[in-house]
Amino acid sequence: MTLKAVLFDFNGIIINDEVIHEALVGEILLGENLRVRDRDYKEVCLGRSDRACLTKLLALHGRVVSEATLTQLISLKSRAYHQKLEELETLPIYPIQEVLMQFQDLGVAMGIVTGAIRSEVEWILERAGLASYFSVLVAGDDIRRSKPDPYGYLLAVERLNQQNSTLNLQPNHCLAIEDTPAGIQAAKKAGMQVVGVANTYPFHMLQRQADWTVDDLSELELERVQTTFS
Repeated sequence: MTLKAVLFDFNGIIINDEVIHEALVGEILLGENLRVRDRDYKEVCLGRSDRACLTKLLALHGRVVSEATLTQLISLKSRAYHQKLEELETLPIYPIQEVLMQFQDLGVAMGIVTGAIRSEVEWILERAGLASYFSVLVAGDDIRRSKPDPYGYLLAVERLNQQNSTLNLQPNHCLAIEDTPAGIQAAKKAGMQVVGVANTYPFHMLQRQADWTVDDLSELELERVQTTFS
C-alpha cells in the first residue's frame, strides 16, 4: 500500500471562516423568523453542506421547505458569503502552503472534498494562489449526501482515476485531512486514514476518531505518515 493522494476538507482546513458561516446562517433563518442557538449550529452544521445544515436547522423548528425554497436560501447565503469575503483586506487562509508544497514534492495527487459550494471554493483558491495544487474538487454542488456520508470521498477517488488511468487509486491509498467529527467519519467510512486538525474542535475530541491528530497541520510528521502506508 502506498500513499497516492491527499484529500483536504476546505472550511476549517484551508480557510478559517466558520464564524462567517455561522453568522450568515443565523441571518438567513432570522429572515424566516427563526433563531439559531449556537449549540444547534455546532451540532448540525459543522462539517456538513449548506443544504444539510439548513434542512436540519429548519426541521428542528418544525419547518419543511421545498427544494426550490432551499436552493433559494443557499443562493442567498452564497451571495452574502462572497460579499463578506470581498470586504476583507486579507482572506483568513490558514498557513497551509508549505504543507501543500511538501505533499507536492512527494508526488501525491491532491484534492478537496467539501460541502461548500464550488463557486465559493474556486474563487477563494484562485484569490489565495492555491488552485494549482489541487487536481480534483468535489463540492457540495456535486453531492446530495453530506458528510458524514462517505460519498464525496469516494467520488474524489473516482475522479482522480478518471484523470489518470494508471494511478489505480483505492481509498486505502488516500489520506484525508479534516477538522470535524462528521468529516473524519466520512473519510473513515470511505476506507481512508485521517488526520484530524484541531482548528474547530478540541484536540481530544478528534483524537478519539482520527489516525493522527495535530493542533496545527504544520505539526504533521510526513515521514511517519508515509511509513504507515508503506
